[in-house]
Amino acid sequence: MSCSVLLHELKAEARRVALARRAAMDPALGARLAGHVLRDAPPPAGAVVAGFWPMGPEIDIRPLLHALHARGHALALPVTPGRGRPLLFRRWRPGDALARGPMGTSQPGPEAEATVPDWLLVPLLAFDGAGRRLGYGGGYYDRTLAALPGARRLGCAYACQRLDEVPAGPEDMPLHAVATEAGVTTFGASPA
Repeated sequence: MSCSVLLHELKAEARRVALARRAAMDPALGARLAGHVLRDAPPPAGAVVAGFWPMGPEIDIRPLLHALHARGHALALPVTPGRGRPLLFRRWRPGDALARGPMGTSQPGPEAEATVPDWLLVPLLAFDGAGRRLGYGGGYYDRTLAALPGARRLGCAYACQRLDEVPAGPEDMPLHAVATEAGVTTFGASPA
């Protein structure tokens, strides 16, 4: 069996485990996540923060987005491009209308101003103690994070989504930290 086939199978199993764990959680725990980020790992003043609009049972980070907006941060949400390309980001403020995007996403419309974030709130299915992240398998966030090497990468999830080890290949971009309803875990050195 080739290494790439084995990695694909390991990721598929990790996704299955993470999805089952996440299914039992309450998205409203995002209010606790917001409190931990604001107290323990807030973005610096002036940072443009990219979030995401939660889908289904993902932890709801909207309380954090609203709090960051109230603190004066410019916010952005991702726009999903064609397959194989990194995400684009467009400005968003609480109350702005969202358009339906691919794969069930909600995103700002084409009239919203394009921007480049310096701080990203990243969705995930699983993470581990080394900062490895497992997403849905499209590679959008890995391509995006590789294209924004100076940006702070903060994963957002439930604590139960932590696995002992997330299978990862060379194209999988690690996180600087993960925020959950239980707190913020930082991996390695924090960027300036």
